[in-house]
Amino acid sequence: MKEQTIEREPMDEPNLNKGKTTIAPDVLLTIAQLTSLEVPGVSRMGSVPASVNRFFQRGHGEGVRIDIREDVVNIDLHLILCKDVNIRDVSRQVQHNVARAISEMVGMQVGRVNIHIEDIDYSAEPAQGQPAEN
Repeated sequence: MKEQTIEREPMDEPNLNKGKTTIAPDVLLTIAQLTSLEVPGVSRMGSVPASVNRFFQRGHGEGVRIDIREDVVNIDLHLILCKDVNIRDVSRQVQHNVARAISEMVGMQVGRVNIHIEDIDYSAEPAQGQPAEN
């Protein structure tokens, strides 16, 4: 995955030359991870299934796979949820929050945010965003 370049005219001062912003794929990964972990009911990120191509490509992080085609971001999130949560509601909230964060913070169009529930955390007291201790 290559870095993305966004060119825009500044809104406040339209007479200035256009600027250029280059965004590393790791920035998108970090935004997706942190935004997912902020949603109540998400215990931690799961692991992305391994493939041979994964070792030769960028765009894979802990629990996140990002694919950018024609300036549209498609995201796969692998999550471990807390016990006693509504999986559908938590998934929809994660989708909404991640799509909004990418769109607002980076200005890129989000195509799909696919949620993969890898497990449910049944530990005594799961700490949100922290691995559970056994």
